[in-house]
Amino acid sequence: MTKINARSGPPAEAEVDAWWAVQVAAHAVDAAALPGLPPPARVEAAGRLGVPSSRGDAVRWTTGEGDGQAALLLFTEEGNTHAAFLDELTVRPDARRRGVGTALWERVRAELLARGRTSVATVADLGGPGQAFAESLGFRNVLPMAWYVQELPATAPAAPDTPGYELLTWSGLVPDAWTPALAVAHGAMEDAPSGDSDEEFRPWTAARVRAAQRLVLDRGGEMTTVAALTPAGEVAAYTVLVLPDPEGPRALQYDTVVVPRHRGRGLGRAVKLRMLERAAARHPGLRRIGTTVADGNGPMRAVNEALGYRRERGAGLFQLGL
Repeated sequence: MTKINARSGPPAEAEVDAWWAVQVAAHAVDAAALPGLPPPARVEAAGRLGVPSSRGDAVRWTTGEGDGQAALLLFTEEGNTHAAFLDELTVRPDARRRGVGTALWERVRAELLARGRTSVATVADLGGPGQAFAESLGFRNVLPMAWYVQELPATAPAAPDTPGYELLTWSGLVPDAWTPALAVAHGAMEDAPSGDSDEEFRPWTAARVRAAQRLVLDRGGEMTTVAALTPAGEVAAYTVLVLPDPEGPRALQYDTVVVPRHRGRGLGRAVKLRMLERAAARHPGLRRIGTTVADGNGPMRAVNEALGYRRERGAGLFQLGL
């Protein structure tokens, strides 16, 4: 029988190393089926283990043999206390098909039921072991999406003029004076495709935006925001770039939002091009930017394709009712 140990609190350095080692071993095998799958970074593993999300309670487990691990986020925010997110369930390749993953899942499931959760979701790459395992448990893909990547050009094209709008760039935390306006703009994402997700959309406030920004930085990452501002002080569009590992060659394109009444004016393209300019100058070692886009989000896919993004691999938000 596989022994499962619950973990809590900030991990010791040796625990981080052991957790990361499982991820590295899994990547060495899984990358063969998933070309482009980025290797795990230790700084990101340490950040996620040591600094939990403000959205809920984090629980994690490891096997007694150290050949498998799982991490779960139990949402505590109003409207989502019925739901949870399975952040990770990883088994070393040499321990697969021996019941290790099933044992971890049973412990996760017991926690979900004990905490009164009726729904759990996770993100998995299509064609990989994560999808196969999730579907074997009854998870279904409620939001098909894909990873898109862009190689950072040697010379980033200049952002176009944006008559009536000013483009501003912030590294790290967005200044307090602009955080409320950024929260209002973020609310425009409510019309983005969400599939059949059970998670309830929560209004974005200045405090919630600040908490999300701090989480990136506290976990050891770097973040840059580019926004298109109106003379009245409104954030009409913005985009966020995150380097989970500031020393690594890959960044993640987080939210890109254009407020509905400002759409059709090229602002999405403008903020992304300005971001490319800043990224090339600030991070000379950066080589690739990745982002996820829902299959149903045609406008954002079109913007990305025009900027040189290419589809790398399919993914999905998989969900299970309990």
